[in-house]
Amino acid sequence: MADSLPRALGGHPNTPGHTLRTDGWRMEPILTVFGFLVFVVYTTWSALQGTYYFADPYLSPFYAPLLFAKPDVAGGAPVSHAWFGAWPAWWPAFLPASPALLILTFPGAFRFTCYYYRKAYYRSFAASPPACGVVPGAKIWGLYRGETRFLVFQNLHRFALYFALLFVPLLYIEAFFAFFKDGQFGVGVGTIMLLVNATLIASYTLGCHSLRHLVGGRSDCMSCGKATVRYGLWKGVSRLNARHMRWAWLSLVFIMFTDLYIRLVSMGVIHDLNTWR
Repeated sequence: MADSLPRALGGHPNTPGHTLRTDGWRMEPILTVFGFLVFVVYTTWSALQGTYYFADPYLSPFYAPLLFAKPDVAGGAPVSHAWFGAWPAWWPAFLPASPALLILTFPGAFRFTCYYYRKAYYRSFAASPPACGVVPGAKIWGLYRGETRFLVFQNLHRFALYFALLFVPLLYIEAFFAFFKDGQFGVGVGTIMLLVNATLIASYTLGCHSLRHLVGGRSDCMSCGKATVRYGLWKGVSRLNARHMRWAWLSLVFIMFTDLYIRLVSMGVIHDLNTWR
């Protein structure tokens, strides 16, 4: 049966869904689809709520930085915590009054155009290809052109990087504020989670392929100037870039659980263990 299949150069089957691979190659794209869908659904739901995103002194990373705050919102931050004060009158009435909608576009664009995530969801959702050595199985993608047509906007990834870099210090600042409640220094589970979340996002962002090219891509011989600051930056980004997939998934999952933890504390479902009590 296998010998009758059309074969490409090298002897691999050239028909949809066929391969010579005998390992469990289907598991990775299946888990990727599941992971992405869970994150997208939860993040969208959380961002549209506009409630229970603050449990003093913890601010959900989905809502940081807090630009505006609507008063008298269940589980919402006080207006004094917002950069620009009360919720603006110009906000469209048909949109939820959620501070997350003001800022999630920027980190969302960075992740969506990320080189690793492109590979992950191209293989998993577009089956292009579903795994190495496996021919795509859906004929609907026969005319699939990837980034040369509809997805040409992926080339804006470097510009998304500039905005994403701004969020790294902002998340660390929010983590720093989480050490203080009513002017008193302390540590809680939420404090640690916000600090770890900022570190994971920093590791993911600073290991970006575009950043690596930005700090060293225009030089033909990086090792020729080992004592330069630029070479040191390139080496640091390269170390993080070597584990870019790991940082991508860890930061993706952990930011979701950090938001969920703060939401449950804000709702009174669970209690935060801290040194203030």
